[in-house]
Amino acid sequence: MSARRKPDVDALFAALADPARRRAVEILGKGPRRAGELAGLLGLPAPAMSRHLKEMKAVGLVVESHPEVDARVRVYALNAARLADLKTWLSRAEQGWSDQLAAFATHVARRTSG
Repeated sequence: MSARRKPDVDALFAALADPARRRAVEILGKGPRRAGELAGLLGLPAPAMSRHLKEMKAVGLVVESHPEVDARVRVYALNAARLADLKTWLSRAEQGWSDQLAAFATHVARRTSG
């Protein structure tokens, strides 16, 4: 991603707004999984899991692959680049909050010492 272009974090946050998708991200953080495995671990029917994976894939949170032995099987893994986009945005937001708090602390210190 170019330094000039802002990552589309709105789409990432929208995808992560659903608790099942957040849990899927946590599970995939431990390693790639088949769609059926994810559905079982999340207690979701296959069609619901398919919809969640489609949404996550659309925003680039996950990538899909097919094992050579059976092209019908879909294996999903986290896309580290999209997670990096999210981490970058969060880091910038956190820095802004820290800067504001530091400025406020300086303001309060000046008022109380003067």
